[in-house]
Amino acid sequence: MKKVLAEILTIGDEILYGQITDTNSQWMSAELDELGVKVIRKTTVGDTELDILEAFSQAEERADIVLITGGLGPTNDDLTMPMLAHYFGSEIVMNEDVLNHVQDFFERRGRVFTELNRRQALVPEIAEVLHNDLGTAPGTWYERNGKIFVSMPGVPHEMKNLMKKLVIPKLREFFQTPVIYHKLIKTVGIGESFLADKIKSWEDGLPEHISLAYLPSIGHVKLRLTAVGDDRESLKQEVQSLIEDLLQLVGKYVYGYDETTLEKAIGEMLLEEGKTLALAESCSGGYVQHKLTTIAGSSSYFQGGVVPYHNDHKINVLGVKPQTLETHGAVSEACVKEMAEGVRKLFKADIGAASSGIAGPGGGTPDKPVGTVWIAYADGEQTVAKKLQLTQNRILNIELTEISVLNLVRKSLKG
Repeated sequence: MKKVLAEILTIGDEILYGQITDTNSQWMSAELDELGVKVIRKTTVGDTELDILEAFSQAEERADIVLITGGLGPTNDDLTMPMLAHYFGSEIVMNEDVLNHVQDFFERRGRVFTELNRRQALVPEIAEVLHNDLGTAPGTWYERNGKIFVSMPGVPHEMKNLMKKLVIPKLREFFQTPVIYHKLIKTVGIGESFLADKIKSWEDGLPEHISLAYLPSIGHVKLRLTAVGDDRESLKQEVQSLIEDLLQLVGKYVYGYDETTLEKAIGEMLLEEGKTLALAESCSGGYVQHKLTTIAGSSSYFQGGVVPYHNDHKINVLGVKPQTLETHGAVSEACVKEMAEGVRKLFKADIGAASSGIAGPGGGTPDKPVGTVWIAYADGEQTVAKKLQLTQNRILNIELTEISVLNLVRKSLKG
């Protein structure tokens, strides 16, 4: 089945100036993906006639569907309607249905209907009008040479209403679209290039209709499998079979799929094994605890935690030996192991985990530069620690420490 391609075009100087954020494109992309339409480009242009016309022409060359938002107001800088009329060689006419709707819209709200408001009813004669029951700017639909242009308001709730009620159903009738099925495989504890090396032979063997993308983020790499075909269930089964082969290569780094977060995955593991967790965080300042407790039901496995930033509290609350601090310092394997053991006993948890380090930007030494972090895990049978050498950025170091602590717990639970 032939792919159906779309381009999303947003119009408005306010987007280019950074005065507003274009959230419409992201939402529209997700809706089109569900429809089986592949978005190939998102373009933003300002309120300039030549730029808008050029964007129309380039989009029509690339895509089967061009979805346009913005520039539909009644003022002189709102150019979308006149530019669409010019592009399609059409006159602009007063649409009586739109005019009646706009007038009624103002009168029902007790507002004065002005001559400027009448301009909202001026639309290209060639266009099919899409009724906007939530606002005054109508949507318009154009067909030429088997391609579709759709113009919609930039106001998000108005655009979404038009898309759901009118645009998507019409696109579904106009185009025969394939099924596009995505599956995210989430990994932690391995960099993108190392991961790519490990799965190269698997990736090279993917069938033509299934593609792989690497989506790295802080501390994680997501693998996205995208399958295109005619039947969703058969695609899902084929992708699942490929994932099972993938797990043979890198299963120890995989913690979840699709919307699963690392903290959610840890919670599910703890529940499955019937174990509880307590945390002692120095350099991460309670961030691990914050992430864990964003998950509903975390009280079933998270006992509690402390943030012993000052060494006195490492000693008095967690039972770290003064000699350990004197000999090795707070940022050390010995200290963080005692912290993990201490917090486990303090909260009567099955597992204790801890962090201690130099988040920065100050506090580093030649032996322990900024970004030096120790983390530990203790469960009464084993106590293990790991040294991290992170970055010069304080916030990034806190985030990376959180990920590393949770991953250490995950790896320890998996054995």
